[in-house]
Amino acid sequence: MKEEKIKEKVKQAYSQRVERIEKTRSTASSCCSPSASQCCPPSAQMLNKLGYSAEEINSLPETVMELSAGCGNPTGLAELKTGETVLDLGSGGGIDVFLAARKVGESGRVIGVDFSEKSIAVAERNAEKMKAKNVEFRLSDLENLPVENESVDKVISNCVINLAPDKEKVFKEAYRVMKSGGRMIVSDMVTDKKLPQSIRNNPVLWSSCIGGALPEQEYLEAIEKAGFQDVKIAEKGMSIEGECHGCEGEFQGVKVYHVIVKAHKP
Repeated sequence: MKEEKIKEKVKQAYSQRVERIEKTRSTASSCCSPSASQCCPPSAQMLNKLGYSAEEINSLPETVMELSAGCGNPTGLAELKTGETVLDLGSGGGIDVFLAARKVGESGRVIGVDFSEKSIAVAERNAEKMKAKNVEFRLSDLENLPVENESVDKVISNCVINLAPDKEKVFKEAYRVMKSGGRMIVSDMVTDKKLPQSIRNNPVLWSSCIGGALPEQEYLEAIEKAGFQDVKIAEKGMSIEGECHGCEGEFQGVKVYHVIVKAHKP
C-alpha cells in the first residue's frame, strides 16, 4: 500500500473505534463482533498486564482508559521529573498524557499529538473533566510534529509508531523537538523477521499494530539513524496473550511482540 493510503486507513479505523466505544457507552450495548478489530475498551486487568498499577488505573476516569490501545506503560519507565516538558506521540484518549502530567506537576507540561480528530476531541473533553491544566492536545501527523525545535525533555509513545509508514521520519522529528540530554521511551510492536507483503498490504492488520511492525533490529537502527544514542530494550515479551490490544502472536511464521525502548539525545 502507498503511504497516504496507509494513513487514511489507519485514521479511519481509529476514528471508527472512537465512534463504536462512544455508541456503546450511550446504549450500553456490546461493541464487539467477530469483524470489529480493536473495538472494545481494555479492562482494568488488561491495563494491569500492560504495566499500569492499580493506583494509576483507579485514578483515571473510564473515558480516559477506554480508548487505550497500547502495548506497555512507557510512563512507568520514563523517570519523569517535576517541571519537565513531555511529548506523547499518538496520545489517543490521553491515558499516558494524564499520568505523565501528574508526575511533572503544575510546573511541567505534557503535549499529546494525534492525527485523529475524534481522539483529540475525546482527550480534550477528558482534560476538561479532570481539570488538567498542564496538558494540551495537538492534531497532527507524527511525521510532521507541530512542536518547536529542542523544546521537550522526554518523548513517550505507546504502540503508535508502528502505524506510521515512515518510522525513520517519526524518530527524526522526535529528535528534532527534544532538548539536548533528553530521553525517549517508546513501547511498540516489532517482529523477529520481515513480514510477508500480504500482511504489510492488509489495512486491517496495519490498524491492528501488526502490518506496519518492523523487525526488531531494523526498528532499533531507525532510532539510531535519527541521532539517538544508548538505544536499549528495557522490556520485551508476549505478555498479552489472546487479546486484541497489543496483537502479540505469530503471523505466517513471523513473531510479533512488544518492546519498550529507551534512547537519549546527546
